[in-house]
Amino acid sequence: MDATDRKLLALLQSDASLSIADLAARVNLSPTPCWKRIQKMERDGVIVGRVALVRPEALGLGLTAFVSIETGDHSKAWLARFASVVSAMPEVMDFYRMAGDVDYMLRVAVADIQAYDAFYKRLIEAIPLKNVTSRFAMERIKATTAYAVPPAPSQPGAAPARRSAGRGQARK
Repeated sequence: MDATDRKLLALLQSDASLSIADLAARVNLSPTPCWKRIQKMERDGVIVGRVALVRPEALGLGLTAFVSIETGDHSKAWLARFASVVSAMPEVMDFYRMAGDVDYMLRVAVADIQAYDAFYKRLIEAIPLKNVTSRFAMERIKATTAYAVPPAPSQPGAAPARRSAGRGQARK
């Protein structure tokens, strides 16, 4: 990916509803090459989807729980079943296999503590677990789906970018 692709990714992550014409203008391309770049990033799996982001409270999902799970079974069959069960639970927003003292971490969105209790009971009934620890968010301070897009790596043999003299710098 070059610098233009990276600019497109940053723009799309902040507003996927921008028209191709708007995107093209912002990255100094005409619409057709811009669209082709986006299609290539989709084919290559860099862009995996475009969605509308929803405020969970607007759906009555005001409680976020972070659930740490430890298991005594690390077999391939157990993991396949566990992954299938947890992935099918609509309350689970994120699901990670972890390194360290916790085996799995879930981010769960539910209406309230009663809804969480119902989720918890379904989880522990579905598959054997060693330990489940829940932590509840008091306030969401930052939430984003946009990854920081690093600059394109410099090309081998390319001359370094020239800096213009700014305030406090003398021109040579």
